[in-house]
Amino acid sequence: MTSTAPHEATRRGDHLLLTTLRTTAPRTTALVLIATASTGAALLLPAVLGHTLDLLIGGHGRDGTTHRWVLLCAALVCVPAVLDALGEFLTATTTARTTALLRRAALGHVLAAGPRATARMTPGDLVTRLVGNAAQAGTAPATVAGTVTAVVGPVGGIVALALLDPWLALVFLAGAPLLVLLLRTFTRASTDSLAGYQRLQGELAGRLMEAVGGARTIAAAGTAARERDRVLEPLPGLSRHGHRMWRVQGRSSAQATALVPLLQIAVLAVAGLELSRGRLSVGDLLAASRYAVLATGVGMLVGHLGALVHGRTAARRLAEVHALPPTVHGTRRLPADGDGTLRLRGVGAERGGRTVLRGVDLVVPGGSTTAVVGRSGTGKSVLAELAGRLADPDAGEITLDGVPLRELAHDELRRQVGYAFARPALLGGTIGGTLAFGSFTPPPEAVVDAARAACADDFVRRLPDGYDTACAAAPLSGGEAQRLGLARAFAHAGRLLILDDATSSLDSVTEARVADALLHDVAARTRLIVAHRLATAERADRVAWLDGGRVRAVGPHAELWRLPGYRAVFEG
Repeated sequence: MTSTAPHEATRRGDHLLLTTLRTTAPRTTALVLIATASTGAALLLPAVLGHTLDLLIGGHGRDGTTHRWVLLCAALVCVPAVLDALGEFLTATTTARTTALLRRAALGHVLAAGPRATARMTPGDLVTRLVGNAAQAGTAPATVAGTVTAVVGPVGGIVALALLDPWLALVFLAGAPLLVLLLRTFTRASTDSLAGYQRLQGELAGRLMEAVGGARTIAAAGTAARERDRVLEPLPGLSRHGHRMWRVQGRSSAQATALVPLLQIAVLAVAGLELSRGRLSVGDLLAASRYAVLATGVGMLVGHLGALVHGRTAARRLAEVHALPPTVHGTRRLPADGDGTLRLRGVGAERGGRTVLRGVDLVVPGGSTTAVVGRSGTGKSVLAELAGRLADPDAGEITLDGVPLRELAHDELRRQVGYAFARPALLGGTIGGTLAFGSFTPPPEAVVDAARAACADDFVRRLPDGYDTACAAAPLSGGEAQRLGLARAFAHAGRLLILDDATSSLDSVTEARVADALLHDVAARTRLIVAHRLATAERADRVAWLDGGRVRAVGPHAELWRLPGYRAVFEG
């Protein structure tokens, strides 16, 4: 990371906050007006109380004018209470709406980026950003309104002191620079510690999600204690940042607590002298004591600034999600007479700073089945990812029927290229909804036909509500889940069907039936299959042998079997 990267991330975070504030401008303005009106009433109250007290001391207790001033005092006490209640309600709803907007926008960027999102950030870190950080950034409009009001109160208090007696304001302003220095130090120190805290929090969440997802593997390996230590490894750093953050806040609060009473005492001392000289009345002294409290309310800015720091650092992490590059689609369509020929020219790809594919040239003829084989880590799944444009290659070009995948319209690409994976996600609510889930909704009969082709119809009909069974209520084995994933791909098959180890959990008999259905019952003209089993390679028309990120050889399985290196792929 370059030295300018943190500054750029901060700039993007601030821009996101400003955009959010513009979006919520009417509500934020209403919050500011309500809080300002409440503060205005609070500023009027000391002067009214002081004048009322002077009237009472002057023997005007039974005067009708005095009664009106007493009623005015009561009104100035009640009005802020009502306004504060309204402000609390508006604050809660504004924060909820802003958080929802931020989460929706961030989720849109994650989905637009596709697999590249989890390649740059762990799933746990992404969840932390979309849930926790969005909630923290969502408080920004209300916090900004509160901060503005927190400034209005002290400034109004100082002005009121000056109107009572200029010496009162001068005494207070003599100590004000110390408060300003305190706030500045607090903001800087809080920002640094909070940024580190949120970063480690995301790392911890990522490790926790990995452990939860691999719970059975961990239990079987008997490595629970070791995995616990791995997950909790960031905890000491998290603790250091957290303790530093609390120390900064505690120290700033303590300093403000010590400084504020001293300023109040100094103002009251001068007011007492002015009272003894006859320059102030008793009511003025009461008002001065109240205004001194309001003026020293600048110390409350520590809390508001702390909330702003939280929101700003959270917005910075959300801005990094917004910076994920989206997949940009073209407008072209495939030729109507195309046979589904897939061609890769000079394709290269990097993952995690490592070159996975380099200079791959491969032609998958239309109407054929090509199996991609190779040892683990040779780039088979990355090739499958690129072949249907779940991601773009770092070098080279991929075309389908002569049209570069980058130039295809989004709906055309997703209608013509189907996928099935080793661990399919069962989205759609019900089993039938899962099979119909895609860029278009196939008719019910097509869904059932696809389920039959994937050998899934029999076990689906045995479920409590058949195709209407909720996915959460359907206990599925790994093989059954794979068959549902295959059925979904079959139901949406266009010209090209890509299977990324999508039959690895099927028994040999079921796999043979699915392979036969691929040739006779599936609409896709061309099939690219990432395979680990020998039987899959034997059934394919052609086999592409990947080795070291390159295509080592392409040809029928029987011909490649003569090569010792090829045989070693299956023997290993």
